Amino acid sequence: MRERIRYVTVGPLRSNSYLLLDSGSGEAVIIDAGDEPHKILEMISPGVKVRGIIATHGHFDHVLAVDDLREALGVEFLIHSEDQAVLDILPESTLRILGASMKPPKPDGYLDDGDEIRVGELVLKLIHTPGHTPGSSCLLTGKTLFSGDTLFAGSIGRTDIPLGDSQRIIESIRKRLYTLPDDVVVYPGHGWQTTIGTEKRSNPFVRG
Repeated sequence: MRERIRYVTVGPLRSNSYLLLDSGSGEAVIIDAGDEPHKILEMISPGVKVRGIIATHGHFDHVLAVDDLREALGVEFLIHSEDQAVLDILPESTLRILGASMKPPKPDGYLDDGDEIRVGELVLKLIHTPGHTPGSSCLLTGKTLFSGDTLFAGSIGRTDIPLGDSQRIIESIRKRLYTLPDDVVVYPGHGWQTTIGTEKRSNPFVRG
């Protein structure tokens, strides 16, 4: 397999930040730069060429490290276009939750459903899965899915927060994720990995 996945759990909400590496070319992309940029940088071995930072959605625990990493690595930050609204309210939400107002990172570009991002010979396809936020998205390469805060092992993302929508997240999971093969491995924004088949059979919030 060409793909290599490294991750570190960061920040007060213990979010997972991933490094997806194409072992052949040495190219990589960071998915969800949540916090503690020094920990994320430690995942990058000498010779690895990071091509960008992608956020599955705009909540602070998935973008706090973006500006520090962008400056350190000289790469672009991308997010789904509909989550600019989530970034816009970051100063308010971080003040309420963390006690300090955070300036949101400014995207260098926007992604939309079906867009493909090349990482060496790997292709990451964006799947728009609104519900947790309007622009929440998952990233699929082969049999690997980075699900952000849409689908967890035995759970789903919260929708009792600003811009959340409980009906949309259930529809997104059923129509966009549960149609994937059962052996697709899911790497979520929080917690441990699972598979599509496992969640279809046993997730108490959304049955297959």
